[in-house]
Amino acid sequence: MAKILITGSSSGLGAMAARELIGRGHEVTLHARDDKKKAVALVANPQAHHVIIGDLAKPEEVLSLAQQTNELGTFDVIIHNAGVYTGDSKVTAQVNLLAPYVLTALLKKPNRIIYVSSSMHRGARLDIENLDKKLDYSGSKLALLLLMTYISRIWPDVHTNALDPGWVPTRMGGKGAPDDLVSGYMTQVWLAETKDQQALQSGNYYYHQKLSRMDEKAQDQGLQEALIAKLADLTGVGLDNRKRASGLVFRSIISK
Repeated sequence: MAKILITGSSSGLGAMAARELIGRGHEVTLHARDDKKKAVALVANPQAHHVIIGDLAKPEEVLSLAQQTNELGTFDVIIHNAGVYTGDSKVTAQVNLLAPYVLTALLKKPNRIIYVSSSMHRGARLDIENLDKKLDYSGSKLALLLLMTYISRIWPDVHTNALDPGWVPTRMGGKGAPDDLVSGYMTQVWLAETKDQQALQSGNYYYHQKLSRMDEKAQDQGLQEALIAKLADLTGVGLDNRKRASGLVFRSIISK
């Protein structure tokens, strides 16, 4: 049995992955944006072990989420599943990139970290110096892969990978999405519990449980370093100070 946290798991792929993992005997903690979403989450997964509450679009609530999670102890697996698709660059940056970065930095190190990206990252534009003004969905998913590949290099003791769930018929994907819904969440499940030697390596990107091609920019160590430096500057949170969560000031681009 593994102790697993899934962000954005009140509905959609996160809730589906949670249900599958709970059914396999794992101890799953859900994440919901507010009390109303918590109720929705528990209807979908009444056997969840805990539900942490916080809006990823609000910097102070991201810090609260980190504190709530650390109070539950060390997790074996953390799945950064939450994401938004919106034309608002600030919200996109906050939810899709800054929040998972801050949580990665502040949470007690798990054995496995899984980031949910998208095939839309390929060919995306990424202006690191203007994340609040020019970051669209595709760029945020490229940035998330840069974060993943960076973490895989600096934390060799943590199995760190990413996945593309495909274009699946969820609320975000729409009813007409052509990909298989089950395959969309089963890669999260597989990466969370598999003993497959390929998946126990780090720095890889998967689609339907198979290795997939990342945009070559995601492997650029210079871009990785530049992004991490910018994220540390924007948030006031460094990857080397996870234990300082209670005293950190989160300088979000949302408030600028």
